[in-house]
Amino acid sequence: METQFGAIGKLIRSDNGLEFQDSNALQFYTNKGIIHQTSCVERPQQNGIVERKHKHLLEVVRALMIQAGLSLRFWRDSILTAAYLINRFPTSVLGYKTPFEPLYG
Repeated sequence: METQFGAIGKLIRSDNGLEFQDSNALQFYTNKGIIHQTSCVERPQQNGIVERKHKHLLEVVRALMIQAGLSLRFWRDSILTAAYLINRFPTSVLGYKTPFEPLYG
């Protein structure tokens, strides 16, 4: 975020994944002044926003694939396409801007 967008990260929230818990990651958070919060193990309810976003992404992927009559071998491409489209649709959460706009102006 800092290098690409000039924004400073203040907090990272993870689900106790090992990639967020190793000593290098924890030292990085400390050096950058980033607060690391973790959710309880096996409690996806605590990650509600992320869980809803994943659900939304998968619903868009399924709709695209069904509408286009694509086989499962195009799943990866469909995920990338759905993420691209979602990031370019306006949302009320951002004052009817697209998620792309705050990042890239």
